[in-house]
Amino acid sequence: MPIVFTNRYLGRAIIVLFAVLLAGLGSNAQSQQYPPFDLDTGDPLREAIIPRLVPVLIAEVSPSLGDVTMVNRVNTVTILALWDALAPYHPTAVGAYTRLERRPESDRTQLNMNTATLHAAYHALAGMIPGTEPVWREMLVSAGLDPDDAGMDPGTAVGIGNAAGKGAIAARLHDGYNQTGHYADTTGYEPVNTATELVDPGRWQPDITRRGIGLYTAQQFVTPQMANVEPYSDFDPRDFRAPAPSDSDPANWDAYKAQVDEVLHFSANLSDEQKMLAEIFDNKVVSFGASFQAVSRSLGLSAAENAMADFLVMLAIHDATIPTWQEKRRWDAVRPFSAIRHVYGDETVTAWGGPGKGAMEMPANQWQSYLQEADHPEYPSASSCVCAAQAQAMRRYSGTDALNWVINFPAGSSRVEPGVTPAADLQVTVPTWTDFAHYCGQSRVWAGLHFQAAIDASAAMCAPIGDAAYEYFALLMSGAAPERGPAQALEPDPRQDDRDDES
Repeated sequence: MPIVFTNRYLGRAIIVLFAVLLAGLGSNAQSQQYPPFDLDTGDPLREAIIPRLVPVLIAEVSPSLGDVTMVNRVNTVTILALWDALAPYHPTAVGAYTRLERRPESDRTQLNMNTATLHAAYHALAGMIPGTEPVWREMLVSAGLDPDDAGMDPGTAVGIGNAAGKGAIAARLHDGYNQTGHYADTTGYEPVNTATELVDPGRWQPDITRRGIGLYTAQQFVTPQMANVEPYSDFDPRDFRAPAPSDSDPANWDAYKAQVDEVLHFSANLSDEQKMLAEIFDNKVVSFGASFQAVSRSLGLSAAENAMADFLVMLAIHDATIPTWQEKRRWDAVRPFSAIRHVYGDETVTAWGGPGKGAMEMPANQWQSYLQEADHPEYPSASSCVCAAQAQAMRRYSGTDALNWVINFPAGSSRVEPGVTPAADLQVTVPTWTDFAHYCGQSRVWAGLHFQAAIDASAAMCAPIGDAAYEYFALLMSGAAPERGPAQALEPDPRQDDRDDES
């Protein structure tokens, strides 16, 4: 069962509306108008931070909210700042990096916790996303707070928040992401294939993506150095290995062709439900956040408890991504779009023909996935991995596999096929965390982004990382977690260029 605050603060109900998230698509967060925030009763994460953060992520980080490493970088450091700001107000919890004196029970008011939370978020977000400070200043002003109050008195809510926010940035600045180098690759990765030539049909080929009218760019492996990031939890990423993706080796032709045919089969038979599940699991903010909120509501978590439990979600997702990127870098495996073209060339295949076109016949070299392929090798699947880790962490936290996440998709609400899909209002229930992990993984095959082996390898490798995340979280909650210094990059994976299967 979760460890919660002794005193519950009855604020506004936690509401996550897809309309709030979708309203920011293509918008400028600095031009948005937001209602004033009530420091005495409000939920700062859901009512003040997320409505501003989503448009910023879309504009500055990931237009689809699907780039797992960078979206989760921002989210995790932000939630770290909130955790360290709230820990002094908890009866037993300690900060992960910023250790501040525990406040007396008389100080544990929602006003103080909300003040500390907003100041922490201000410094964390302004420090991570250059040029967005006006958004976070407005956030504080809307709550009646002074963004120029730089006080660091640990006996005040403002001082606690300032210290936690600045401490979160300092703690993770040199953790291996290469934030000071604008997140550029530090591993020396070079693809063997170009965007126009498939030299090795077993290896990743960058795709050509359209960025605007007449504008096309070739993909680059995003943040391969994520493999060298220090985890929050206590585990060694080098102990987590995925077996060789042997079916992606064209020397195993029958298996290579079979997995191509499986992707084509799903592409030709996509249902509205499969399309919408693929879209929601591609949106990392909605899929991770809204599923967690189903648990938060069922447990009746207060605003502060909700923010602290959200740190567990971010721990699991962040830490699971490290060995996933390690193995992506190592195996450098081919994506379905390249393999389909390699197997069938200009032969006719039947598949999804594009937005609103349904299944149709086409030359294989014109095939496209339902969702845009991400900027990194195929194997193992990042989405499947982080969903498996989150599912296991949430089972441990809630003490049950039950989830009961109900998702409503209004008719025509598809991002890929707006106005067309779903044909009618659609409701999907995800009964358990087991179902959550299953739908998340399979949606990547349905959408043509992954082969089945990538899903299976991730599920096996990453669920134990959810356990590690929960165990570290529990130590923080109980106050038993040892103090730690600023995170440092791991030594490069000694097997990063070793494609022999020794797993």
